[in-house]
Amino acid sequence: MIFSKKATYWAIFTLILCTFQTNAQTRQTKEEYIERYKHIAIDHMERYGIPASITMAQGILESDSGNSNLARRSNNHFGIKCKKDWKGQRVYHTDDAPDECFRKYDSVEESYEDHANFLDKSPRYDSLFAYSNTDYRSWARGLKAAGYATAPDYAQRLTRIIEDNRLYLLDQENGSSLYASRLKDEATKATKEFEQSSSVNLPTTTEGRIDPNNYRVVERTINGFSVYENNRSHFVIARTGDTFEEIATTFAVTARTLRKYNEIDAKSVADPIQGEMIYIERKQTRWWGENSTHRVKEGETLRSISQEYGVRLAKLAQLNRLRKDTPLQAGAELKLRK
Repeated sequence: MIFSKKATYWAIFTLILCTFQTNAQTRQTKEEYIERYKHIAIDHMERYGIPASITMAQGILESDSGNSNLARRSNNHFGIKCKKDWKGQRVYHTDDAPDECFRKYDSVEESYEDHANFLDKSPRYDSLFAYSNTDYRSWARGLKAAGYATAPDYAQRLTRIIEDNRLYLLDQENGSSLYASRLKDEATKATKEFEQSSSVNLPTTTEGRIDPNNYRVVERTINGFSVYENNRSHFVIARTGDTFEEIATTFAVTARTLRKYNEIDAKSVADPIQGEMIYIERKQTRWWGENSTHRVKEGETLRSISQEYGVRLAKLAQLNRLRKDTPLQAGAELKLRK
């Protein structure tokens, strides 16, 4: 039987998506991880004096938000090794050396409890408890100085996780409510900023008859991401808190490659904003749709138009004899194809 190129492409893509779904369906995002375990961190702060922000940052860093092989195999979310006095279950995992002995727990909650006891009862960490439970920077430096981890930038990593995710709010009175309010405020702000700065409309739920020219028809959902097709290329819509690293991991590419697909400077550290189209494969070299031209709207750029139509920026610029960063005038007409 002879298959068309399109049928073969679709069969291969479906197989890849199925593989992604199998591997990624249980992966937690950082926000999901924080939401799931922040109450334990707050409780331990009240009982032991360990900043909730430090507990959460260590859990995120040491377990990759609960997604690491060690965390999945043993519920060990803090990378605590067996040590001589450990009488519990064990698992062997390559870390600083091959096949090192790590503690194994029956639940994640048990791992959190052991982490608190580990810091509270070990003399090497006594000096940390002299710091206020709101002084997360001193705690981060103290953990590194006491030898909790071998990474030379361990304190900086913890601090960055805390500040990037505003985990320091958890250290305050009514921390859980403060953190929840932060999420709501940031979601509202991101939505307003997107509506003001982008020409791409947010996806809507379509009821009744589906417009065949509306490319926002969900083909498959992977790890919470709805996958859409535009101009024969697939993309997702960024959600609040999404990072290029998380999206890249879900679709088995590197963050650098994902930025390249979306023609973003590889050196950029900015993450997508809510509602932004993020292509998970290379865009097309030409527009396959019906319209042959596009009328520029106020605020649009050549890149935003290339995203909207799923056409590579360099090709769109070349077709219109423009530089990639050429400012566009509202009302001007751009060619979409020859």
